[in-house]
Amino acid sequence: MTHARITFFCPPLDTSPHIARDFVASVLRAQRLDEGLVDAATLCTSELVTNACVHAKGDGSALWLSVESAKVRVVVYDGDENPPVIRELTPEGWEQGGRGLYLVDAFTGGCWGAAPAVPYDGLAHPKGKAVWFDLSMPGR
Repeated sequence: MTHARITFFCPPLDTSPHIARDFVASVLRAQRLDEGLVDAATLCTSELVTNACVHAKGDGSALWLSVESAKVRVVVYDGDENPPVIRELTPEGWEQGGRGLYLVDAFTGGCWGAAPAVPYDGLAHPKGKAVWFDLSMPGR
């Protein structure tokens, strides 16, 4: 496996979460990573990009993917300064959405978060945020 750091622009379109998910899956499979890790990363990526498309202002988001020896990190930069919030859900609420951050939290073992966007290679929106997650490599 080689280290990889790749950037991907996600326009504010309904198809962006699907395209971002496929992008992450392609990169991780090319790195010959465990399929369970690929599945977790693609699901979490889809949730973060969906949130950016639905809630963020601006012209889209930027996704930064880093594959290192012990972990995979995905960061989604968007133009909304408001941090993501795990909503309190009622039984009816589960049918209307809002499960995304619960899934990210579960698949990452709580290893995710958000911070004011600090530009990384010119990616970040100057007044937005970065939402990230880390997944540990199996056996490392």
